[in-house]
Amino acid sequence: MTTDRPVRVRVAPSPTGEPHVGTAYIALFNLAFARKNGGKFVLRIEDTDRERSRQEWEDEIIEGLRWLGLTWDEGPDVGGPFGPYRQSERSAIYHQHIELLLEKGEAYRCFATPEELAQLREEQRARKETSRYDGRWRDRSPAEVKAAMDAGLPFVVRMKMPLEGETVLFDELRGEVRIDNRQVDDQILMKSDGFPTYHLANVVDDHLMGISHVIRAEEWISSTPKHVVLYRAFGWEPPKFIHMPLLRNADKSKISKRKNPVSLLDYKSRGFLPEAVLNYLAMLGFSMPDEREMFTVEEFFENFTWDRMSLGGPTFDLAKLTWLNGRYYREKLSDDAWVKLLRDDLLSEEILRKLVPLIKERIDTSEQFIPAVDYFFSGELTYEASMLVSKGKTPKETREVLEKYGDEIDRQVDFSAPALEALSRGFAESQGWKVKDLFMPLRVAMTGRTATPPLFDTLSVLGRAKVRRRLRQAQDLLKALAEAENKKK
Repeated sequence: MTTDRPVRVRVAPSPTGEPHVGTAYIALFNLAFARKNGGKFVLRIEDTDRERSRQEWEDEIIEGLRWLGLTWDEGPDVGGPFGPYRQSERSAIYHQHIELLLEKGEAYRCFATPEELAQLREEQRARKETSRYDGRWRDRSPAEVKAAMDAGLPFVVRMKMPLEGETVLFDELRGEVRIDNRQVDDQILMKSDGFPTYHLANVVDDHLMGISHVIRAEEWISSTPKHVVLYRAFGWEPPKFIHMPLLRNADKSKISKRKNPVSLLDYKSRGFLPEAVLNYLAMLGFSMPDEREMFTVEEFFENFTWDRMSLGGPTFDLAKLTWLNGRYYREKLSDDAWVKLLRDDLLSEEILRKLVPLIKERIDTSEQFIPAVDYFFSGELTYEASMLVSKGKTPKETREVLEKYGDEIDRQVDFSAPALEALSRGFAESQGWKVKDLFMPLRVAMTGRTATPPLFDTLSVLGRAKVRRRLRQAQDLLKALAEAENKKK
């Protein structure tokens, strides 16, 4: 794969949740391509989702990527010649480019109300048609547009997709991809709040930052024709596109937190070594020339070539990662390294300072400390599934409410005890559950016990990754219990 442009690649996560293992996967291959070709690797934060983006999530993304040892040449924390590297700080740039598209007639203002569009979708469903915008404001006269603007009506800006023909793009891994333009509606480029959508910001930033190769997940293939049309509308040369195969669960579904841990910080808290995680991610879709499974990231960079990539959706197998991590522990860590790891990660002063206030009133000798707090350090817990079910509730009802609670936990930024208690009490009320009927299964799921230090202090110390993991274990146990009870009927 050759290019006459300097190699510049990027990874562009959205700070709307925990740092995802899929982000690390894409970042690793971008970095490998940059290092192999003497190029630059850029971290860009795509935080135009004003409702869900949080600085805390950005901080965790950077922490997770840096824990793995992935380093970038330019980014929000290190600067660079093409900043700002947060899209929320580039608003004026996007507005300039929207005006340019409007002047060229490549985009238009759409004043259709949410109610109108909802009715349109309902009518299309009734006719068994694909839901899509019908272009009702595409060819309005300047007078109609001016009247709507003078009236102060809210609007979005949409791109004008070609109404006929095909958009052809070339994917460096897949070859030529053709998309019927009639299947693509006029994409929103600027929302009514004045913030750009992913599509506009992505194209503008990639061009202005000199990105030569866009290496991203294959789920973006369907959006790429819109991006190609935008490049043409601006009169810009598109980058080369490389769409990586998606990481998948064993059942071939897209990897998700419901079936696998996806948070990088979850793997860190479990005691996975960053070298092992990078090694495993590099193996997903790529094979070394000598087919060995254990190699350093430097060896991966040295041997990297797209010719050794497989397009079959690689299966993210936690058991295989755990096996590989075990090899790293046994073959790569000295005794001194073991001691340092345990002191730094498992029994750090920070962790002990959190535990002592919770447990000091419950023990009389130091030898009682480990049994009293073992569930803070354990992975899977051992307890009877029936302990999770409050009186008057069924295993199915309890599993469903814990699943919904897990969704709330994923969105909870403030993980302090008071914030978690407020969240949990409000959640119980919204579900029509008494707090005691929710808090008991939560306590058991988190500790395997019915008597523990205060519940929300416990959740706070455990952290989001471990709380999510234990909710998943509880849901699995409840599912098995419900199935066993049904068989008895």
